[in-house]
Amino acid sequence: QVQLVEPGGGLVQAGGSLRLSCAASGSIFSINAMGWYRQAPGKQRELVATITSGGSTNYADSLKVRFTISRDNAKNTVYLQMNSLKPEDTAVYYCNLANQRMGFMMNYWGQGTQVTVSS
Repeated sequence: QVQLVEPGGGLVQAGGSLRLSCAASGSIFSINAMGWYRQAPGKQRELVATITSGGSTNYADSLKVRFTISRDNAKNTVYLQMNSLKPEDTAVYYCNLANQRMGFMMNYWGQGTQVTVSS
């Protein structure tokens, strides 16, 4: 029922910037978190950044100075501004929605978008 659509991604030169967006539709709980995780070939999926419905953010320590996450609650859309990109940022970026209602939580994932940073 939940759909996460994440247009964007693409190819960018090292040092450049890119903004990802992810729009959620369907059964979106009032208490939730949205964000991105990324996965490169041969590497585990890792946290990039998340933001709760209340605006609290959580970043991977190595990324917090370069990446900024924000959201538009009216549109159920989350944005990831990525600056000073490095080749090691190359990965498939997956949008995530974590619905929470009392003690129940359910994660949903977008289809992923490829981000490639060239040197």
